[in-house]
This record gives sequence, C-alpha cells and structure tokens, in this order.
Amino acid sequence: MSKTVSLPKRLAAEGLGTAFLLMAVIGSGIMGEKLAAGNLAIALLANSIATGCALAVLILIFAPISGAHFNPAVTLCMALEKKISRSDAAAYVTVQVAAAILGVAAAHLMFGEPPLFASEKIRTGGGQWWSEFVATFGLLMVIWGCVRQNLPAISLAVAAYITAAYWFTASTSFANPAVTLARGFSNTFAGIRPGDVLPFVAMQFAGAIAATAFMRWLSGSSR
Repeated sequence: MSKTVSLPKRLAAEGLGTAFLLMAVIGSGIMGEKLAAGNLAIALLANSIATGCALAVLILIFAPISGAHFNPAVTLCMALEKKISRSDAAAYVTVQVAAAILGVAAAHLMFGEPPLFASEKIRTGGGQWWSEFVATFGLLMVIWGCVRQNLPAISLAVAAYITAAYWFTASTSFANPAVTLARGFSNTFAGIRPGDVLPFVAMQFAGAIAATAFMRWLSGSSR
C-alpha cells in the first residue's frame, strides 16, 4: 500500500474490490448451482474457483492503492501491527461492510433476484465455528508470511489458500466478517442464515488475532 495515496482513493479501492469479491462469491454460487443440476460438488467447485480467481486479480490491482484488505479481520490486524492508523482502519471497515452488501445486491440483480433477501441456509454448530477459526487463522498466516518475507506473489498465495479452504473446512471458509454479514442477505447457494452470522464473525476475528500473534512470535518481531 502506498502511503502517498489519499484516504478517499484508498477507500474507493477497498469498496470496489470488496463489492466485486461479493459479486464473484454470490454470482458464481448462483451460476454454479443452476448449471450443476443438483451436483453440489460441482457447484462448490465452480464457486471456489471463481472466487479464488477473482480474489487474485482484485488483490493484484488494488494492493498498491489500499493494501487490498477487503476484510475487516485483516484490517483490524493491520491496525494492531500499526500498518494502518486506527481512524483509517475504522473507515476501511465501514466501507468494506457497505460495499459487501452492495456487491450482493449487484449479483442478485444480474440473475433476476431481489436485491437483498434474508438467507435461510443453516450454517451452525461447533464444527462450523471451529472451521471459521481455522480458515481465518490460515488466511492471516499466509498474509503475514508473505508480508514478512516480502514475497511478490501474495495475490496468488491468498487466492490459492482461499480456494483450497473452500474444500478443507466444513464451513467452506468464509474467513471474512464483511463477506459473512453480506451473505446473510442472500438466500442462494452461498448464503448464511442471519442468526448464524455472529458466531462466524466472532471466530473469524479470534482466528485472525491468534494468527497475527503467532506470526509475530514466529518471526521474532515485537511488532
């Protein structure tokens, strides 16, 4: 992220990137389910590949401008590590949540669905909650691992991890509080019942903070 880029431009990048991420998540879920003829494995494959590809491109485009967080858990940890000010972090999170909801509405409109409608898809239970901790821990582990080693392929690393985590976690790896909240407004393949959102979000923040602390210790850095 360039420190010379103004906050409005950084917020615009975060907003557009987050909105397109949700369009990819929701839109590919709808398309995958329509074309899979009841085969949920094929639908999930379509959903995961489309999301991973979109995420790689969005990070590549917007990382030099805003850091391409697209995720309140990432932004919180960046603030904890003093990579971004608290006031800027609060603005990032506000824009991420609003843009995520707008992205859901945009995806729905492409497929002739109501802009927003509450999901009825049940995602609850200890296995699902633990999955979200693991998924988000892994995401921040990948991010900090790339950042601390100055690896140039962070966009590909994050995208590859998220694509894989769709398959090795019971929750299909939401790993993002803004994405989770927004998916509560989509009664489609990628949706989550609004009543199930809060435990997911809590475990996502817990996983992100735990990974940040672990990677700080692992690198031998006090900050």
